[in-house]
Amino acid sequence: MVRPKSLQQRFTIFILLPVAFLLLSMGLIGYLYARNSLLEQWSEASMLKLERAAHQIDMRLNRPKVWLKMYYNTSGKPNADPIREDIIRQLSEMVGVVSVKFDADEQEASSLPPLTHSDEGKGRARRHPMGVTGGNMMFHKARMLEITPPRYNSQIKNQTVSIVSDLENSRGKSVGRLDVVLRFDYLMDTVLPTGWWQSHKAFLVDDSGRVLAGAGTGSGVRQRLGEKGDLLEVQIMEAMRENLYGTVIGSGYPPAEVGGFYRLQEAPWNLVMIAHGNEILSPIISFRNYYLLTGLGFILFILLLIRLVTGRTVSAIKNVTEAAGKVAKGEYNAHLIPKTRDEVGELIQNFNSMTVQLEERLQMKRALGLAKEVQQNLLPKANPVVSGLDIAGMSIYCDETGGDYYDFFTESAPEGSKIGVVVGDVSGHGISSALLMATTRAILRQHSPAEGHLSRIISDVNGQIAGDVEDSGSFVTLFYVNIDNDEKRIGWVRAGHDAAFIYDARTSSFTELSGKGLPLGVSNDIEYHETRQKISPGQIIIIGTDGIWETRDTNGKLFGKKAFKDVIRKYSHLPAKDIIDIVIEQLHEFRFPEKQEDDITLVIIKIVA
Repeated sequence: MVRPKSLQQRFTIFILLPVAFLLLSMGLIGYLYARNSLLEQWSEASMLKLERAAHQIDMRLNRPKVWLKMYYNTSGKPNADPIREDIIRQLSEMVGVVSVKFDADEQEASSLPPLTHSDEGKGRARRHPMGVTGGNMMFHKARMLEITPPRYNSQIKNQTVSIVSDLENSRGKSVGRLDVVLRFDYLMDTVLPTGWWQSHKAFLVDDSGRVLAGAGTGSGVRQRLGEKGDLLEVQIMEAMRENLYGTVIGSGYPPAEVGGFYRLQEAPWNLVMIAHGNEILSPIISFRNYYLLTGLGFILFILLLIRLVTGRTVSAIKNVTEAAGKVAKGEYNAHLIPKTRDEVGELIQNFNSMTVQLEERLQMKRALGLAKEVQQNLLPKANPVVSGLDIAGMSIYCDETGGDYYDFFTESAPEGSKIGVVVGDVSGHGISSALLMATTRAILRQHSPAEGHLSRIISDVNGQIAGDVEDSGSFVTLFYVNIDNDEKRIGWVRAGHDAAFIYDARTSSFTELSGKGLPLGVSNDIEYHETRQKISPGQIIIIGTDGIWETRDTNGKLFGKKAFKDVIRKYSHLPAKDIIDIVIEQLHEFRFPEKQEDDITLVIIKIVA
């Protein structure tokens, strides 16, 4: 058997866990916020560094491109040879330019003038511009083909890149290529010394991922970005295909690495920077560690406080629990002495008061149980047997005691063919209604056997009841019917009760047994009148209380007299007792799961012969 947790253990669990959860949640939220802020700051800073470096490389690539565009603008102009000569000279003398070369088409090579030797060691080349001799070599259109990747130049013993231009004649046929050769270290000499290039992994890569330059990496070490299966480098490559610049956060919390990239405008290259996440997030990682240690200290301190504060409370509540156990066993002499004036002290005082009231209520419940038993004994113990009649009755109370009442009064006759049936309904519920019902029954039984008209009997009963309850506001509705089956006649008095019905199975119709008369107990100056009517075999007399048709379902809808009549009509062929059972079952199904709110009484008299 699993031992239940003590109150102190429950306090520890239900107080400590929320506090711990709150502290950890606050720490996690703060950590994530700071983490995202630091990553965002790094992203902005890295983009500025990459953008500045890319701009410097673009500026150095753009200078020879400007002169090349001026050279392109001389296309198709026969007298532009001096201009071309000057443009080529300016390009050759530009800082960082190794040489300017023209490679003519083989079919046109014989018509080209001899080219001068280039002084590649000084970074200059003087050649005659194309088309100096004869207009047949005049180019009609020029366009830039590519910027080549860095490659080793044995003459200058360094890496160079070439800006390659294609020259075409008027027919669109290539007549030659113009190459402007630049020193690669000239393009990179403002980037390589920077701190971020030295401290982080940094690369200059082309669109295919080929590493053109890298911090701490040589050509034999790293040929292509992502070649070793590094997930972050692969993600950077994918991002570069879709965006011109951006940052990529690696996996992990904190991420193992973060990266950024920026695309150059003047060349199909990208600058890439990769940094370790621990270096970027080192402040927040330290904060996280300190926070966890501090939070653990707080949790331990709170746990100690819980044990100190709840110890006395748990002891007091334990005493209340033990006393409650004694009360549950019927020992009502348990009395606790409050030692404090706080909520625990109030709890003990309320417990003492509750114990006294519980004992009183238990005694009252026993009294109610006895009253219920007595009241049930006042109702008919069995349905009467009368020649030619099938009679059944039932009362169901909503409380232990009720105010509904029914009774049978048989008269002496050779074959027992006469009977009086009464159904009453006392206002309200509970003990007061039960007492008034018992009083009404006693008075009726006192008068019914006496000789006299039914109206006289009811008037006398009303006089006695009114004298007792006239000022209390209580009253009794009553329907009393005498049945003489020999003469096939009935006589009834209606004292404020709902009219009874007669159902005729031959015509499938209902007739009300109405009549005038106020409830009993309203006034002692009321005269009641008897109404008489003939009956015949096949008819059914139905007398009930309003608890039947005023039964409500979960939506507040009434069962109603129509539904009640439909049940009688449908099951009129059954014995009287079975009809009552079906009505009670239908009412239960209609109101379920709601509780019964009013007493229910029903009497069925079938004229069978």
